[in-house]
Amino acid sequence: MRRSLYLLPVALFLVLAGFLLGGLFLNPRDIPSVLIDRPVPEMNLPALAGRPADSGLASADLKGRVSLVNIFGSWCISCADEHPTLMRIKAQGVVPIHGIDWRDDPAKALAWLQRNGDPYDRVGVDPAPGRTSIDFGVTGAPESFIVDKAGVIRYKHVGPITPKVWEATLLPIIVELNK
Repeated sequence: MRRSLYLLPVALFLVLAGFLLGGLFLNPRDIPSVLIDRPVPEMNLPALAGRPADSGLASADLKGRVSLVNIFGSWCISCADEHPTLMRIKAQGVVPIHGIDWRDDPAKALAWLQRNGDPYDRVGVDPAPGRTSIDFGVTGAPESFIVDKAGVIRYKHVGPITPKVWEATLLPIIVELNK
């Protein structure tokens, strides 16, 4: 009996070490979303000032065609990194890209888009505290969502969209959803 008491701490240590070791192989970018396979949250965001008045973003705008929704801000360094890729995606014409300008000064966002190019079909403004982004479960910018023709979220990508992410992950999902 006494011998098993001495083995108990060793067994507990091995179990704990197993969990910690397993954690080393997890991808911190894989943040599960409870919104996958659910309709996009209800929203009716105003258009970014300086763009056409009817270019805001509402839930209804995300029905009828597969879409890519991108959360961005002019203050976001990673958003600047992904921007050339978004411009290439727009040039390909495979999917409309809709933006949600998150916690940003609209004048700075418009200047940023004018300076770097505007890949978005629609841009809705989500000022602080960012109610719509909270409803989407956004933890930071950039984050992107693939929305199917019925307005249902099918995929969430955390971090900048790189050419590799576009070709290997996002494009195949969009192609499949368009079938």
